[in-house]
Amino acid sequence: MQDVIAQLAPTGVLRAGINLSNFLLVSGRSAAGEPEGVSPDMARAVADRLGVPVRFVPFPKPGVLADAVGTGAWDIGLIGAEPQRAEKIAFTAAYAEIEATYMVPPGSPIASLAEVDRPGVRIASTARAAYDLWLERNIRHAGVIRTDSIDDAFRRFVDDGLEVLAGLRPRLLKDVEALPGARILDGQFMAVQQAIGTARENVAGAAFLRDFVEEAKASGLVAALIARHGVRGLSVAPPA
Repeated sequence: MQDVIAQLAPTGVLRAGINLSNFLLVSGRSAAGEPEGVSPDMARAVADRLGVPVRFVPFPKPGVLADAVGTGAWDIGLIGAEPQRAEKIAFTAAYAEIEATYMVPPGSPIASLAEVDRPGVRIASTARAAYDLWLERNIRHAGVIRTDSIDDAFRRFVDDGLEVLAGLRPRLLKDVEALPGARILDGQFMAVQQAIGTARENVAGAAFLRDFVEEAKASGLVAALIARHGVRGLSVAPPA
């Protein structure tokens, strides 16, 4: 265990990178201003297992968190596991999943996911979100209009009359209420795999985190955290 602690808490404190933009995983702040939710609680559980204190290192977006790997800013990062990020980050299997799908405006002829990737279709998306990285890899014919935030993506979708809005289903359920006649398409184009990562050189630490996540799913810890914070749209990922 000492080699794991040396890799994951070299300063004696587990510095946990937290993505503040994911409202399902970070649902609020404590009286002291610290992030609260499923993601911070998972980081706290890792620290408890290691027997060290935890310090949350907040980031406004997942891409910024991912970019900070290897800089000493964080020891573990809790974000969506994506191939681009995995080039430098050793991820566990997912501990939770979030459906990503599309919303279309009132009167849209688009009726299915398969009809989105066509010439002339413009998709509003949030730059460098896990689902946006999927769009970058997989969309061949439609255009993707990227914005700095989820709110900006919705405004661009409405104001510019774009054909499609990509997003996490729980957020789209809120957005569709603000645009009468809009529809959320059935199914999902991907599921964001929420995982825990550490720098690739932390081999022993990465192995510890992988085992920890599998145990957290099997023991019911992840399900209990989702229930504790009353999160809708977040589900426990299947065993690796």
